[in-house]
This record gives sequence, C-alpha cells and structure tokens, in this order.
Amino acid sequence: MPGDFALPLFDAIESSGTLPLYTLSHEPAAAFAADAASRIRGGISAVALTYGAGALNAVNAVASAHAEKSPVVVISGAPGAAERASGLLVHHQAKTLDSQLAIFREITCDQAQLDDPARAPADIARVLDSARRYSRPVYLEIPRDMAHAPCAPVPPAAEDPVDAETVEACAEEILARLSAARRPVLMVGIEVRRFGLEDEVAALAAELAIPVVTSFMGRGLLAGAAVPLAGTYLGNAGDPRITALVEESDALLLLGVIVSDTNFGVSGGRIDLRSTIQALDRRVTLGRHTYFDVPLAALVRALRRRARPLAAHARSMAPAAAPDGGRGEGPLAPRDVAAAINGVMARHGAFPVAGDVGDCLFVAMDLVPTDYVAPGYYATMGFAVPAALAIQAATGRRPIAILGDGAFQMTGWELGHCRRYGWDPIVVVLNNGGWGMLAAFRPAARYTDLGEWDFAGCADALGGHGERVATRPELERALEAAARTRGRFQLIDVRLPPCAVSDALRRFVETAKSGAGARAQNSSLT
Repeated sequence: MPGDFALPLFDAIESSGTLPLYTLSHEPAAAFAADAASRIRGGISAVALTYGAGALNAVNAVASAHAEKSPVVVISGAPGAAERASGLLVHHQAKTLDSQLAIFREITCDQAQLDDPARAPADIARVLDSARRYSRPVYLEIPRDMAHAPCAPVPPAAEDPVDAETVEACAEEILARLSAARRPVLMVGIEVRRFGLEDEVAALAAELAIPVVTSFMGRGLLAGAAVPLAGTYLGNAGDPRITALVEESDALLLLGVIVSDTNFGVSGGRIDLRSTIQALDRRVTLGRHTYFDVPLAALVRALRRRARPLAAHARSMAPAAAPDGGRGEGPLAPRDVAAAINGVMARHGAFPVAGDVGDCLFVAMDLVPTDYVAPGYYATMGFAVPAALAIQAATGRRPIAILGDGAFQMTGWELGHCRRYGWDPIVVVLNNGGWGMLAAFRPAARYTDLGEWDFAGCADALGGHGERVATRPELERALEAAARTRGRFQLIDVRLPPCAVSDALRRFVETAKSGAGARAQNSSLT
C-alpha cells in the first residue's frame, strides 16, 4: 500500500524489478497477504507501507503474524531528516515521530531505522537474520530521503549458533523418554512448516513408527507426506479416537506446537503439560528442566540420527474417514460444505485452502488433508481472502478460501484486484446473517446479527462470478462449475440457517464454557 512517505521506496521497488509488487486496497489485507505467502511457501515475505496512517493500520495483522510465528518483513516509509528538524508536527504522526517504531517493537522481534547509509547494510542483515532465525515479523523504517541513498551490499546471513553437545544430549533424553513410554505420540505444530521441516519430520515419524497428529493450528501439516497421520487433535471438540490417543499418551512430544488455549484448552484439563516434551521457540522442556538455544531444525536432525522404531507398545490409527454431507433438498449445514469441497478435491485434485475465523475453522477440520493456512490462535477476522490471493501469487496454485459473512465484510472486497493480476480463487462464504461463533456463545444476543448481504450479487461487479446456494445439490453443482471455470474468481454465497453451526464448534463452545466456569469457581475458592 503506497503513500506519500513511502513513494521513493515504491519507486525503487518498481524500477528495480527485484521483487514482484502487488498492491491491495487496505493495509490490513496487504499484511495478511504477506503473512499467508510466508506460511504457504516457507521463508520470509514482505509488506511495504507508508508511515503512520499506513503502517499503524496494519498493526493487528502484524500482531497476528507475531503470535503465529510468521516471518513478515514490515517495511515502512518515514519522515526525512528535514521534516524531523522542522519543529512542526508532521502529518500521520501519532504522539512522537518515533511512536510507530515503539509500537512495532511490541509485535516484531527486531527493528531498524535505516537513516545511516554506512550502518544500513549491517542493520538490514541483522534484522532479516532475526526474521529467519526466530520466524517472527521484523520492522525496517526507511526515511523518504534515504530510499535512494547508495550503500554497500548487505552481508550474507550469519550462521545460526548451535551448541552441538547440548542438541545431542537433548535428543538422547527425548528418545529415552519415548522408548520408555507405553503410548508415545508425536504432535506436530506450525514451527515445523515455518522452518521448512515437513519432509524431515515426516521421515522422523516414519522412523520412530509412533502415532502422529497435528495440533489445531497445525492442520494441513504433512498433508502430502507418506506418514500415517491420524488427524488433528481437538480435545472434547474432535474425534474421540484422536482425543484418547493424545490424552492417554505417557510421552507426548510437541514438536513446534504453540501451547495455547485453542490448541489445548479443549482438552478439559486432561493433558498435564508438565509431563509433555515441548520443543518450541529454540528451547526444549522435559518435565521440570529445559534445554536452551536448541533450534528445531538441529533437534530434528539429531533425533533422526538416532531414530529407531519405538512402536512395540504404541497404537497405530488409520485416519478417520471424511464425513459425508446430508442428502436431498434440506437446509444446508456446515458439514455439507466440507463434504462438497472434499468431493471437488476428489475429482479435481487438492486445492490449498485459506481459512478464516469462526465456524469455517471447524469446517476445515473435516476437509481431506491439504495445504491449509488460517489464524487459528490469534483468531483475527478478515484473513482468508487476502491469504487466498497471496497463495496464488506466491505459488501459482489456485486456492479455495472459506470464510464467514462477517469476515467477507472486512476484506472480501480485495477480490476486485484479481482481474489485474490474473488470480481466480474459489471463495466459499458461509453466510448465516451474523457472527456465528459469537452467537454460539451468546445465543440470545441481537448484537451478533449482520442482516442479509447479497455477496453473490457483488461478484460480477468485482470482476468475478457469484452463485447463491441454499441446498446441497445447488452447492455441489456450484462448486463443480467453479472448479471447471478458470480466468476469474468464483464466489459461492452459501446460505445457512442462522442457528447452523458445526458439531465441532458446538462441542468447542461447550468445552470453553465449562472450562471458564471451572476457572471462575477455582478463583472464587481461592
């Protein structure tokens, strides 16, 4: 998203042709898109913005990337030296000229103001190295009078320091713990993809021969791997077989799994995280002690060097069959959406999927394994459409976006850019006339209503094609036609009854409510 303080920067980006440049309509969407490009492709991506009104508009999306460990490089224009010295307040300035930098310090892992050409190469190298090493967003601020200033080349990235003895000792202790267990289980999470380790983790799982599941946030990991992936752990909200597999494990190895309420709050307290093995954020915790400065890649390779089958007492489990939708002309239910998308993928091959917040997160749990990105932990709305555009830009693959009507109202209008760039995603809007997930928590509330919006009717004006469906046969026909039609985006406006929610969401809400009640009771007792 260009703006006056960033115009010299955008001139340089456009004239150099070093990086592809895509512009969208609103800064949050641009930042969501950069986040999704990083998630689907691996490695860093960048979002370029102007100062103040531009970059501060993207704070929420960058915070999401920080929470979910996505290495987005935020590049912001800024006032130049003359403006700083003028003594005048500068437009887009919030409190002080450095307020924006202070805000981004909270949601990025490294920052630099590139106001000195002599220091800039080292600062850029350090900041980019931090993004790769920690898989978190970073921030570069370029004053507008510095964009064309000559400087030396940026030095190559520094080697990631690894204490080999520490890594080897850690790997030995993990394998000893798994070997002594009767029911070892491996749960993989988002760091596995962030650090490009899916193939190696799949090989490790095969070598250990123990059951493998993904976390809620890790849905889509190992989708194409030759490993017996049992499914996704959702605790009380999920498949009872997988719930039992994880919660009865006496050696649960959490590989790159964020320990959050969305990943483990659904357990109803049946997982004692103190007895798990947690490898995350460059440290490994086993019981009451921790190994520090252990990069996940180094740990996985050390485990592979020692790996041997450990499945003498481990239970294997075939993946659960994808649920069937309903039959006939009855009202649509969320499970029908998953069943219809699975049918299309069975006929046309797997599509990468971008999900949003709300019931679509749980609908996606019923999809056949495929590449999948969604803000499952930070849980911000508006992610799916910009994410779908980024998936197609970054990989060339045609995506499916699944989102609710509330999320579409935020960023769905970015579909108007598809015509310029030749993108043609399939967009499935679960339209129940309200914020369905909030309504699941507050069924009697009127403030969760959104009214009736004709999203299908908007599609043609934005350069795509829209279909409104209200029955299962209509949905199946619309998805099949969308899969066969290339060249412009396809929007399917799925009309659901206001009270229609997936079984998984209903169970998730019940678990969340019961957990909140138990915590409140414990608090009152203390």
